[in-house]
Amino acid sequence: MTKVSEAQKKAIKAYRERNKEKTRVDNYRRTARLFIRSHATMEDLEELKTLISEREKEISGE
Repeated sequence: MTKVSEAQKKAIKAYRERNKEKTRVDNYRRTARLFIRSHATMEDLEELKTLISEREKEISGE
């Protein structure tokens, strides 16, 4: 594992504090991808397809 300097740790913490929403969304995205790639069953994938389709319609304004 690479060592991270104290200055870098402080910079990372400051960035996360300034960008809380972006950090939260990035975490959700990472978690969703991990779930899909490693843990989802066929039923989970079918449900996710439906949710994605509904969200696409919502975003596009239909």
